[in-house]
Amino acid sequence: MSCGDAIKHTVVSIIKMRNWSFKQALLEECNLHTIVRLPNGVFNPYTGIKTNLLFFTKGQPTKHVWYYEHPYPDGIKSYNKTKPMRFEEFETEINWWGNEADGFAARVPTEQAWKVPVADIIARNYNLDIKNPHVGVQISHDPDELLANYRKIMADATEIRERLKQELMAALGRGN
Repeated sequence: MSCGDAIKHTVVSIIKMRNWSFKQALLEECNLHTIVRLPNGVFNPYTGIKTNLLFFTKGQPTKHVWYYEHPYPDGIKSYNKTKPMRFEEFETEINWWGNEADGFAARVPTEQAWKVPVADIIARNYNLDIKNPHVGVQISHDPDELLANYRKIMADATEIRERLKQELMAALGRGN
């Protein structure tokens, strides 16, 4: 039995530590063969969060997961209620998709598509939020990472301010 499900992008991240058994069961009891990552705004005005479409077949374990990052079409920066995603925009995914009966043998990596062995996902504590390796530096929206980066920046700024203060005091002859 094949199935698909749409979940918020943050769910893929949130359950990375708290509910790894769900993802472990999904990978062991189903062939999670494809995750299509939709861009922001697909479900506006209800949510602006990225959404993932998970495609899996029950009854066989996952060997690898194909990721496909759906790009915005040329000239589109966001979707909204009056400018929704159109079916025609999935033409590249449809042409890339292939046939499940042969294990999607025709699929090839592209700028939008990459394949990850299940062993890599297990090594990442079943974290399915794997960034596109074809894209350069990406900005994380993980709150813990953002807060850690902020703290480091603030500590660096404090250290620089203190060094500058010491230099100014020394230059003015008011050294400690």
